[in-house]
This record gives sequence, structure tokens and C-alpha cells, in this order.
Amino acid sequence: MKSTKKSKASNYRLGYDKGTQCQLHGMMLPGTVLMILFNVIPLFGLILAFKNYKVTEGILGIFTSPFYGLQNFKIIFSNHDFSRMLVNTLGLNLIGQLVALPLTILFALFINEIAKPRFKSCVQTVTYMPHFISWVVFGGIVIELLSADGGMVNALLLRLGILDTPVVFMAEPKYFWAISIVSNLVKEIGWGTILYTAAIAGVDQELYEAAVLDGAGRYRKMWYVTLPCIKGTVVIMMIFAVAGILNNNFDQLYVLQNAFNLERSEVIDTYIYKVGLQQLQFGMAAAINIFKSVLALILLVGANKVSNKLTDSGLF
Repeated sequence: MKSTKKSKASNYRLGYDKGTQCQLHGMMLPGTVLMILFNVIPLFGLILAFKNYKVTEGILGIFTSPFYGLQNFKIIFSNHDFSRMLVNTLGLNLIGQLVALPLTILFALFINEIAKPRFKSCVQTVTYMPHFISWVVFGGIVIELLSADGGMVNALLLRLGILDTPVVFMAEPKYFWAISIVSNLVKEIGWGTILYTAAIAGVDQELYEAAVLDGAGRYRKMWYVTLPCIKGTVVIMMIFAVAGILNNNFDQLYVLQNAFNLERSEVIDTYIYKVGLQQLQFGMAAAINIFKSVLALILLVGANKVSNKLTDSGLF
């Protein structure tokens, strides 16, 4: 009788587990289908980098077009504008990350120190809101603020006596990096603090109590308790930043870019758009994407190894 009851219980449990798994897989199905459609299937298009493909050949031309070897890569690397685009891409990302990462962490610490819950939620809401505004709208606001014809920035600088005549900031290449970095920081700093505030919320409160008993003030608690406890999150975000160093915010740059600042605003992502979609040179666009992906993988592995040696923490 006992064995019969055990077998019935095990069969019931097995059926329950199967039903639960079916429900979970059913919930995953839409996301899985979307990932296959937009992440897996497009990978077959990478073979265009090694083929002399023409749009008139259609979809079948991806497989039937003649083999082109490494000619697309040679054309890209021999382009006199490629070095300029690479410098712009690396410069915008490196300086942007060096500015954004510490300021985002400091802002997360500031939010954590706000004692009044209502004021804290108000600050978070106000700083999160720009993230949900598209760059078409936000970029238009930036361009209007920097306009030489009634722009707020020029009006303020003229009133303070810093400028004698209005400056067309968007037409001056030397100002573009600063405009891009500052505008992106204003738009995303609130949203970027979410992971850090979540990590700070998970810090054991007994550590703060022990620090207070040892005579630690607010800033010492930040330095000796909060920052060490969120070190893992900071390291992971730094690794992701290094791996994505060739990925710029295309929406932002495309909106702020114009013929006058092209010297400092043309990056690899905007070049891929122009070559691939405007000039229909899909082979060259695929070659640049392969170059970016390989370099990103090398940077990811390298950054992870350095992180494991220096901080004993990493992605893998």
C-alpha cells in the first residue's frame, strides 16, 4: 500500500511539474520567437561581408552572389574617413564613460542619502523622465537651446558678458563632443542610477549600524560601506561599458549631426546607416559590423580578465 501511495504521489508530482514547465515555456515562447526572428536569423546576413552582393539579386542573392573574399574589409580600412570615424567613436565613448560612470554612482549615492521618501521619489521621477523622451524630441530641445537666434544658452552667455556675439554651437565641430556627452548625461543619468540604487538597497543595514558605532559619519559610511558593497555591480557595468566602446547612441548622433559638424560627429554607427541603407552597400555594412563584433568580444574578454585579477570579480 505504501509503495502504491508513493508511486501515485510521484506520478502526481511528475504531472504537476510537466504542467508547470509547459506553462513557463508558453510564457517564454513569444520572447523566444522574437529573439530568433531579430537576433538569430539576421546572423545569416553576415556572409554578405564576404560576397559581392547587389540589391537587384534579392534575398536569394545572399547565397548565390559571387564570393568577394576580404575586398569589403579592404575598401573600409583603406577609406580615408575610417580613421576619423574610429577616433570619434572611441573619443565620444571613452570620455562619455569616464564622465558618466562616476557621476551616475555619485548621483545614486545622493539619492540614497535623501531622508524624506516623498522628496526622494520626486527626485527619482524627475530624473527618470528624460529617458522616456525620444531623441527626436530631446535633440530638438538641445538644438533650440543652443541656437544662435534666441537660444537660451547664447542669451545667458551674452548677458554674463562671456560672449560678445552669439555662437552657432551646432555648426562648430569643436563643440560637438561636449554637447553630445553633456546632453546624453542629462537625459540618462537618472535612468542609469536604477541598478546602483537597487544594489545599495540590498546592503545590510547592520553594516551601517556597526559603522556608526565605530564613529563613521555620512561620507565615511559611503566610502567604507556602500561603495565596497556595490563593487560587483560597478565592475559589471564597467565591463559592459568597455565591451560596448564601439557602440554609440545612434539616435542622438543622427539627430544632432549636420553637414557642419560632420568632422567630429561621424561615427561608425552613422557610417553603417549611410553605407548600408542609403547607399545600399550591404556587404560593406556587414563587414563593419563583423569588425565591431570581433573587437567587442576581444574587449569583453580582456576587461573581464583584468577585472578578475584586480577586483576578484567579473562576468565569468
